[in-house]
Amino acid sequence: MIYVALLRGINVGGNNIINMKQLKQTFEQAGMTSVTTYINSGNIIFAADYPQEDLPEILEQAISKDFSLHIKVLIRNLDEISKVIAALPASWSNDDKLRSDVMFLWEEADDESILGKLPLKPGIGTLLYVPGAVLYSVERENVIQSAMAKLIGSTVYKLMTVRNVNTTRKIYQLMLAAEAQRA
Repeated sequence: MIYVALLRGINVGGNNIINMKQLKQTFEQAGMTSVTTYINSGNIIFAADYPQEDLPEILEQAISKDFSLHIKVLIRNLDEISKVIAALPASWSNDDKLRSDVMFLWEEADDESILGKLPLKPGIGTLLYVPGAVLYSVERENVIQSAMAKLIGSTVYKLMTVRNVNTTRKIYQLMLAAEAQRA
């Protein structure tokens, strides 16, 4: 099975620094195969024969052992990422006109009711729920007015890890390529 591990809070603001080559080795030593990292924000595509529900603990322990850091790991399989991609409007991008993100949710926050807990001002931007994630987009000129910056530091923010839509689409492409190699 092809998975992506989304690590929360690494290589951000000079904190929780993890070298991607070393992280790849950590995953391999933990029994993962076909390991590929994508950018420094903690996106690791890999194959594994372990049950999906066992992977976070296995990988969190391996990261703790090798880096002495306690990093939360969120796992999504190819089918789950495919559903996020299918729900993502094709017109959404992360560029000079739009800011569009995918907020991947841990199980305890994974419910459509999460939309009511996010600080988006009505009429500014769009929030969509898909199982496992919230999709968010706002015109760049309205980012501050959207009030979504208030999300950082909130209780609900600790139950998600965020990737922009460009990164999410690239992760999906890398997962498809890994799946094709296994076939």
